[in-house]
Amino acid sequence: RATFDVTGLPPSPEEVDAFVRDESPDAFARVVDRLLKSPAYGERWGRHWLDVARYADSNGMDENVSHGHSWRYRDYVVQAFNSDKPYDRFVIEQLAGDLLPAATESERIENLTATGFLALGAKVLAEPDVRKMEMDVIDEQLDVMGKAFLGMTFGCSRCHDHKFDPVPTTDYYSMASIFRSTKSLGD
Repeated sequence: RATFDVTGLPPSPEEVDAFVRDESPDAFARVVDRLLKSPAYGERWGRHWLDVARYADSNGMDENVSHGHSWRYRDYVVQAFNSDKPYDRFVIEQLAGDLLPAATESERIENLTATGFLALGAKVLAEPDVRKMEMDVIDEQLDVMGKAFLGMTFGCSRCHDHKFDPVPTTDYYSMASIFRSTKSLGD
């Protein structure tokens, strides 16, 4: 059961036999440690984050344009799980990886790759009104940020305040201004 829960795969017959023969009191703990070191751990549990981050290989809307490098973000997420990256660092890298100092070129590339979190997602690329498209992209980024990190939606705040919602339109547009300072799409 632990093998299936941690990796999503059943244990091999050899793994079952080895566990049954191991009579030591820490046999189960060793199995769990082995499973957590398996690449399958990050693949299974990273998948759940990729759902939250609305991972896809294309924008999925009007033009359905391929994201040719989206796999790099997917691999970043899997590696983050497999390396037991601290959650606060995981969040910071995805929201501001392009602004983080990096000691090496590979760290800089990893930080930039993490910001794929903001670049992915459904976007209407054939929108003739460029300003509206820009704000729609920002709205989508705010929406995923709110859902992923705060467990709440911000969409209504784009147009109006709700009496009991904790995010009024003034806060929405304050956050939107941060994302507006970032170039998310090319020409």
